Amino acid sequence: MTSAFPGAAPTVSAAGLTVRYGSTPALDDVSLRLGDGVTGLLGPNGAGKTTLLRVLATALPADRGSFTVLGHDPRTTAGRQDARRALGYLPQTPGFHPDFTAFEFVDYVAILKELTDRAARHAEVRRVLDAVDLSDVRARRIKKLSGGMRQRVALAAALVGDPGFLVLDEPTVGLDPEQRMRFRELIAGAGEGRTVLLSTHQTEDVAMLCHRVIVMARGRILFEGTPAELAARAAGRVWSSAERAPHAKAGWRTGTGAFRNVGDPPPGADLLEPTLEDGYLLTLDGEPAEVAA
Repeated sequence: MTSAFPGAAPTVSAAGLTVRYGSTPALDDVSLRLGDGVTGLLGPNGAGKTTLLRVLATALPADRGSFTVLGHDPRTTAGRQDARRALGYLPQTPGFHPDFTAFEFVDYVAILKELTDRAARHAEVRRVLDAVDLSDVRARRIKKLSGGMRQRVALAAALVGDPGFLVLDEPTVGLDPEQRMRFRELIAGAGEGRTVLLSTHQTEDVAMLCHRVIVMARGRILFEGTPAELAARAAGRVWSSAERAPHAKAGWRTGTGAFRNVGDPPPGADLLEPTLEDGYLLTLDGEPAEVAA
């Protein structure tokens, strides 16, 4: 599935990406195009989201298919090196050395990104730590930082070199509401003038941050479009009732005491305005819950 970005070439263009673990397809002929702004990647556990992100971050080769990052083809050694210089990657579990300070960790990543001039590199480290509001704790050891601060250190490392493509895998997982709100601000800022692909289980994050959204299951793309278009998939299929509707595909009691039901409403039902989460649930309807990583 593809989408167009009028007036500009896509930052990332992928065609037929396929990855198998034994007989299990983690990615099944995935094609997409990504342009500037934040694109949310939604899907249940085992949908193939992390595999897709690892492929696009050049951390995992695809068995079949191709893609480019800012025109660079990672299938060649030179293309892979150029693609890595053009992207930043925040994995689901960043590999921190707990005895490094925040500055030392980001500086280490900058060295890996081949910033060899010491003065220029240290200026870049200070810039990205300042961008995530960590300049005051840059000398503090990572093991002494809160979970939210550690995530900001990881984001700072991903921002080294001002990459045009930023890959974020579950960056708000485990954060409290205040930390999540702060991180959303940072991601929104990062999406101005660059391409961000954000994998998350939080439909709230997508609704608040993303210009586009992709829904995956079983290694395939089921939907690609705007958050409003995903919510519109549930138009006329969300209703309120005094009790949970027995044939609803999903239903729960809300704070008002009434039940919010998603599925096929009975005649005369009290229809509600659909949300992105409603459209997401209906898009996944009938898909097995867990297949691949």
